[in-house]
Amino acid sequence: MAGGIWQAQNKTIPGVYINVKSQPSVTANVGDKGVVAIAKALSWGPVGEVMEITPGQDVTPFIGYDISTEQAQFLREMMKGSDVTSGPMKILLWRSAGTGGAAASVTIENLIATARYVGVKGNDIAVSVTADPDNDGVYDVVTIVDGVTVDAQSVSNIANLSANAWVTFGGTGAITPSAAVALSGGVDPTVSAADDAAFMTAIEAYDWDIIAYDGDSATVKEAYIAFVKRLNEAVGRKCQMVAANLTAANTKYAISVQNGVKLADGSELTAQNAVWWVAGAEAGAMYYQSLTYAQYPGAISANPKLTDDEAASAVAAGQIAFIDTFGVVKVCSDINTKTTVTPTEGAEFKKNRVMRVVMQLCNDIYEHFSNYFIGKVDNNDPGRNLLRGWIVGYCNEMMANNGIQNFTADDVTVLPGAEIDAVLININIQPVDAVEKIFINVTVTANGATIAVA
Repeated sequence: MAGGIWQAQNKTIPGVYINVKSQPSVTANVGDKGVVAIAKALSWGPVGEVMEITPGQDVTPFIGYDISTEQAQFLREMMKGSDVTSGPMKILLWRSAGTGGAAASVTIENLIATARYVGVKGNDIAVSVTADPDNDGVYDVVTIVDGVTVDAQSVSNIANLSANAWVTFGGTGAITPSAAVALSGGVDPTVSAADDAAFMTAIEAYDWDIIAYDGDSATVKEAYIAFVKRLNEAVGRKCQMVAANLTAANTKYAISVQNGVKLADGSELTAQNAVWWVAGAEAGAMYYQSLTYAQYPGAISANPKLTDDEAASAVAAGQIAFIDTFGVVKVCSDINTKTTVTPTEGAEFKKNRVMRVVMQLCNDIYEHFSNYFIGKVDNNDPGRNLLRGWIVGYCNEMMANNGIQNFTADDVTVLPGAEIDAVLININIQPVDAVEKIFINVTVTANGATIAVA
């Protein structure tokens, strides 16, 4: 009996022809989000490399310090989230290479120990060499960081030593015993605008939602704005950037932080420091969530405090402002820097919740159509109905989660395009925003007379 696989129903010999293949996942689920990217001047870690950090992960291998330290504060703030939203699911960290950096080292007779990375953290490393009392000619070479042993090797000569997470070993000849000796000469590199340019070039190849800049260079801020504009408008990647005091940006792609906060632990964060939390919170917020009136965890007051008039001016200027309400610190309004309204971009595009809906929709369609439809679906009515069906299912899920409202299947059309291999898709959506302004009339009745209270 004939058998095997088939490409078309054109076999001439009787038999059973069976194809076995996997079914691609083309379900119309809303995809993941929550990735924030940042370049930092650090005192430890690989330079010129994108490091992926998951909240809850030990950050010491990445930055040389544990999460409780001052050096890790930017990561702590990024990971916090708010009382209504989660923090990011991933942080893409880039250590800027800079110039003038040096790795700490120490020479113990014939043995040379050098910090794995440039930076002052290398000066916190020490190496000791002791003779093994039970094995003649064997020595214990111990690497110590901040007083804690992180590596110990028993060897008879320098050539047998292996590099560890903190130091590399060099030199030749016999090993000489020595008490713990600290490495020295570690110097942090000096970073410049060129490092941010290198970061943007590298990070473009990764998927992320928010990119943060916590510096104060007006030139670099403009470069980041131009970068996200290009990704959105030329590449098709929907994303935003966050920086402090973007006074003239006027774009839905940029989020500006006007003031900072004071934390319960005594830290006073400037607007540049508060970029960390805003970037992480914006990345972690889902498309159906708003950060308007979201609480900044651990904050006890805005820094500086704003009057109602100052807060109103900040919102009018497209600034994220922190305000004090009932003993907690909140975001006044979850907005971006867009202040000019046009016929094609109304006031709704000032709201980051609306932007999240639009970006989620565009990014998910881009991903799913690229993976499952382009080159695989016929450009005829049945094929175009597959595209339309996926979008309708996707938008229905968004509506079920209160991301959009009043959606019907008729809001999606998939038509033949101008060329034989093209389609034209029209999608009408109405994003849901959060309640932000509550106007109340209170009517008081006294002795049968009605008195309206404004």
